[in-house]
Amino acid sequence: MRDSLHVGRFSISQVTTLTSTFVEDVASYREAALDGIGVWELKLPEGGDEEALEALEASGLGSAAAVPIVPSILPLPLMEGPSDPHERVEALCASIHRLAAFRPSGIVCLTGAAQERDPDEARAVVIEGLETLAAEAERAGVRIGLEPVNRVGGENWTIISSIPEAVELLQEVDRPALGLQFDAWHLWNTETLLEDIEREAGRFVGAHVADWREPTRCWADRVLPGDGIADIPAILGALDRAGWDGFYDLEIFSDNGTFGDAWPDSLWDVPTDELARRGRESLERMWDARIRVAVDRVSPGAF
Repeated sequence: MRDSLHVGRFSISQVTTLTSTFVEDVASYREAALDGIGVWELKLPEGGDEEALEALEASGLGSAAAVPIVPSILPLPLMEGPSDPHERVEALCASIHRLAAFRPSGIVCLTGAAQERDPDEARAVVIEGLETLAAEAERAGVRIGLEPVNRVGGENWTIISSIPEAVELLQEVDRPALGLQFDAWHLWNTETLLEDIEREAGRFVGAHVADWREPTRCWADRVLPGDGIADIPAILGALDRAGWDGFYDLEIFSDNGTFGDAWPDSLWDVPTDELARRGRESLERMWDARIRVAVDRVSPGAF
C-alpha cells in the first residue's frame, strides 16, 4: 500500500489550452506551479522544434504523454488525416521520432474506428499497425500508450473501450514498447474500473484526467475534475494504490466552435493562465479527496 502522504505530480495536456502556442503553454504551466506538460504535436510549428525544446528544457517541466498529429491506426471520422491505415501508420512512425526528442512518458495511440470494415478485419489491421509502431518505438527509445475510448459514442473512435480489451491487443502483439494510456474521462463508467487499474497499472505510460459533464453535450465537452459526475477521487486513489508515479495529466476538450459546437461556457475560451491555475487547483482538490474516499470505504460514516 502506498503511503497516503505521497505527493502527486500534475501536468496539463496541451489540447486543454487549445488557443495558445507551445511557448505560451510552457510559460503558463510553469507559472501555475505545474510539474509537467503533455506535448501535442499540433502545437509544434513547422521548423519550430528546436525553440520548443529549448523552452521546455528551460522551464524545468517534465514531459507527460505526447499526442501525435495523426493519433490512430484506423481512421477517425471526426478528425482530419489519411484514410488508408498504412499511411496513418507511416505518419505515426514519423511522429514517434519527432516526439521522442521531448522525452515523453509515452506516445498516445488510438485504434481508430472500424466503420465499414468487418470487426475481425479491423482488429487485424490494428494488430499489424501496433507491431510496426512497437518496432519503431523501440528504435526511438519511447513507449506507445494504447488508449481505450469511452463506449458512449466510441464507435467513431475505437474498437476497444476498456482496459481488459486493450490488454488483449497488447498480449496479442507482445512487444515491450507497448503499454496503455489511461484516461479517466473515457473509463470512468467501466464497472470494473478500480480493479482494472490495480491489476494493470504497471502497463500505463500516462494518465489523463478530466470529468464527465452530466448531461454531456458531445465528445468535446469535458469539465475540470470535481465539476462532473465521475468519481475522480476514487480513480486517483486506485492509481496511487497501484503504484502509478507518473503525471496526472489534465486533458480537456471543450468545444468553442472548433469542432462545430460553440458552447457559451467553453473552457477553451478561458485565458490560458487562468485555466492552467484552475486546472492545477482542481487536480489538487481531487488528489486530497482521494484519502477521504479511502477512509470512507474502510469506515463508512466516519466523516
